[in-house]
Amino acid sequence: MADSDLSIFTIAADHSFVDSLAARLLAETDDDPLRLADTTLLLPTRRACRALSEAFLRLRDGEPLVLPAMRALGDTDEEGLALEEAPGLDLAELPPAMPDSRRVMALAERIIKYRADLLDTPEYVSLPEQSLLLAAELARFLDQVQTERLSFAGLDALVPDELAIHWQETLAFLREFTEYWPDEVEEMGFLEPVMRRNRLLEAKVRQWKQQPPAGDIVAAGSTGSIPATADLLKVIAGLPRGRVVLPGLDIHSDDENWKAIEDDPTHPQFAMAQLLRRFGVSRSDVRRWETRDTVQKPVNKASPRARLILEAMRPARTTTAWQSLKGFETASLEGLSLLECANETEEAGVIALILRSGLETEGKTGALVTGDRRLARRVAAALKRWNIEIDDSAGVPLSETPPAVFMRLVAEMIAEGFGPVALLGFGKHPLAAAGYEPARFRSLMRALDKNLLRGPRPAPGIAGLRAVLAGRDGKALSKSAKADFVELFDRLEHRTTAMLALGDGEVSLSALVDAHIEVCEALAESAGDPGAERLWAGENGEALALFFADLRDSADAFSDLAPAHYPAMLEVLLGRSVVRPRFGKHPRLNIWGPLEARMQRADCLIVGGLNESNWPRDPAPDPWLSRPMRKSFGLPAPEQRIGLSAHDFTQALAGPEVILTRARKADGAPTVPTRWLSRLQSVLHAAGHADGLAVPHRWIEWQRALVRPGSPEPTLPPAPVPPLSARPKQLSVTRIETWMRDPYSIYARHILDLRKLDPLAADPGSAERGIIIHAALDRFMRLHPEKLPSDALSALLAIGEGIFGEELARPAVGAFWWPRFRRIAEWFIDLEGRRRDGIQGSVTESKGSIVLDTKAGPFELTALADRIDRLNDGALEVIDYKTGAVPSEKEVRLGFAPQLSLEAEIAERSGFAGLDGASVQALSYWRLTGGDPAGEVKSISKDMEALAAEALKGLQELVDRFSDPGTAYAAIPAPAHRPRYNDYAHLERILEWSGGAGD
Repeated sequence: MADSDLSIFTIAADHSFVDSLAARLLAETDDDPLRLADTTLLLPTRRACRALSEAFLRLRDGEPLVLPAMRALGDTDEEGLALEEAPGLDLAELPPAMPDSRRVMALAERIIKYRADLLDTPEYVSLPEQSLLLAAELARFLDQVQTERLSFAGLDALVPDELAIHWQETLAFLREFTEYWPDEVEEMGFLEPVMRRNRLLEAKVRQWKQQPPAGDIVAAGSTGSIPATADLLKVIAGLPRGRVVLPGLDIHSDDENWKAIEDDPTHPQFAMAQLLRRFGVSRSDVRRWETRDTVQKPVNKASPRARLILEAMRPARTTTAWQSLKGFETASLEGLSLLECANETEEAGVIALILRSGLETEGKTGALVTGDRRLARRVAAALKRWNIEIDDSAGVPLSETPPAVFMRLVAEMIAEGFGPVALLGFGKHPLAAAGYEPARFRSLMRALDKNLLRGPRPAPGIAGLRAVLAGRDGKALSKSAKADFVELFDRLEHRTTAMLALGDGEVSLSALVDAHIEVCEALAESAGDPGAERLWAGENGEALALFFADLRDSADAFSDLAPAHYPAMLEVLLGRSVVRPRFGKHPRLNIWGPLEARMQRADCLIVGGLNESNWPRDPAPDPWLSRPMRKSFGLPAPEQRIGLSAHDFTQALAGPEVILTRARKADGAPTVPTRWLSRLQSVLHAAGHADGLAVPHRWIEWQRALVRPGSPEPTLPPAPVPPLSARPKQLSVTRIETWMRDPYSIYARHILDLRKLDPLAADPGSAERGIIIHAALDRFMRLHPEKLPSDALSALLAIGEGIFGEELARPAVGAFWWPRFRRIAEWFIDLEGRRRDGIQGSVTESKGSIVLDTKAGPFELTALADRIDRLNDGALEVIDYKTGAVPSEKEVRLGFAPQLSLEAEIAERSGFAGLDGASVQALSYWRLTGGDPAGEVKSISKDMEALAAEALKGLQELVDRFSDPGTAYAAIPAPAHRPRYNDYAHLERILEWSGGAGD
């Protein structure tokens, strides 16, 4: 048969591919419906098969129909390709395709071994998760080589001396690896997936050459970019009852333009031009796939929209034709519009709004076409505003499904030794129950969070949690609460025994998987339902069960590993699997990838994310071969993928109603429109369409109105007025300053009893540093109240080491805090040596109090003085150690920092235990920073009696004012004097009423 006798057709881009394909086949078999059942259709993907099935039913208005056999060319199994009897190939002896998990783990194992041998260091450890990521890229490289049917012997043609050292090392690995890898795969009883697909396709080619099938064979929608597929398409085109249908082949461009297309890998028609060249035919040999809609249209003239697309995608070397462009017909722009949104969030909201509005028209369908997965997820989330679950063809990564997240959290919790963050991540998951009712379990986890997990991280394991519980006194926790926690810890320990028993050493992956499954089922068990039923239920649970079955079967491909590496490894492997829900999605709305959209059409098609790096996608960096190495080896250039992406874009652009969208900014940075959109606008401008693409009516304004908050109403600062019975009758001197600056904080802390929670697994901060330094100085002063020892500095440092304790092991503490403490100690000992002769003695960390008579009854003022020295003349000096900011003398005298002034009044009234009253000669702030200088003394000694009296008077007035039942606990009444630190600023909503004054 001459090549010109091949049966090759094309469906124009401005026609629905699957509808046109189904319409003609139905028309051809209208007199014999059973003939359709003898037809075999080969399509690019399984989703295309589903779309064609729906088209048949749609065109027949749902009437019963015997559908043709539909197969996906991408399948790697003989069932998918219908290879019942393939000459020269015994299907019973054809090994199965190597499972993805086994393949990636086996490749990772080879990488780990090669790295260890290369570095020749026994102690070298390659993280399994890193090797798995690299193995995934190696698998992709192998697929590319096998898809192009190249020989790995071609690696020998690459000259190492011309490469950088790291590429030389990579090339050496590839050469060694590709020598033994095929034999290893064969020994394991498998075939590489692409190799197997190639063999199946090649077998089908031989079969149909020798024995053409009796029924019709139609291969539709493929551009033949895979060599083995291209060979099969050529055979089908030459069969007596075979036809090949190409998607959107350009049959209208002149020969000069087509010649340029054949040399331009980035052009949307390049792949099909290469296919025709492979077939040995010209475009004139390709016929239109006629249907009732196309038979009356002229063959030699492109539709207005098609003409616009052809001009916009003209090869670069023929773009001089744009200089003589005339205006396009009005029809070319009808239904085509552009929306440029401010950012990605607005773009997603606008798309969701358009899709939702389409549902108001009965039967109207809508779809978003995008390769930007972030945009797709945003749109799906935005549609949930209207309780719409949209069908996303890309599915959901298995790692993000609820049961997979639960199993990851369990693995992380064990690996982290029940650390607070990991423990709460597990405990707050809906599947977590550990034998309790789920609501009861979550209540226990909330109580655990509040009472035991805040602050410094406990020691590892359940034993560490028990130690924290044992350290809580009876006032902090009731007996029943402690009993609840004891039972909770017992259950967690018992139900995680399988994984805990593995220890920290290396164990087999199969043992880890078995133990992990056992633990997850035990922890998912509730009071009423077995854990297995809760964990593996539904589509997500079913997919997860299949994943772990495959992982368990493939576990022997990977070497032993430490359990600590298992969670990260699991996350990598889970991320390679996808779940595509079969039910519960909206029947008229879809999100399609560019490949799926090639075959389908919706009434309203939104092409989203039209920025560079999305359309086309940036080529992924190849860690195995550089760009020049790929070219020398014979792999196709990345530009070829750009051409395929351009073809998908033009297919989508040809729809009857198409809305193009892009975001002007992404992640806060300006974006660049996709090159194809820029070309489209340039062509329109060159043709005299000054406005370019039309902007559709007010979608952006409607979306902004939808999310715009209502007119803001003036907000007043909170000013609660609690009853007198609830108001505090006792405060410490440190709280008086807060009371003056921010009464609301006193209301929240002492009336509502709201306390800021410490961070989880908190590293010690400035507050902890101050506590440690205070404790060290207090202990030193108590041990040496009179004379300083000869080794005073060493004694103080030894005390500091004891108080710092395990904190010294923290890098930040050892590197920064301890050197500063040494300098503080040196400064303190030097100052103390000079002071001791002038004082009779000191009291430290002394508790004191006085009682004031107020309108509302007695009010107790309490204090805990850092240090009070009795001078040789009998007077007192009140000292406060400060590791942070020190108030100015002006703030002290104005009463905004009354702490030491009030402590002086308490001291003069003999309010401190172990200290007889006397006049206070000075108030001193010892600023301890450990910097340069390490310490500094700021004293106030003038008019001390008046200062203390004035502070007491101010306190009396403050107490009397708040003894009035009408006085409110206002938030920051004087913003200029707001407190330096405020744990209740979020409750006070400062930014809402202060105009930013709270910043």
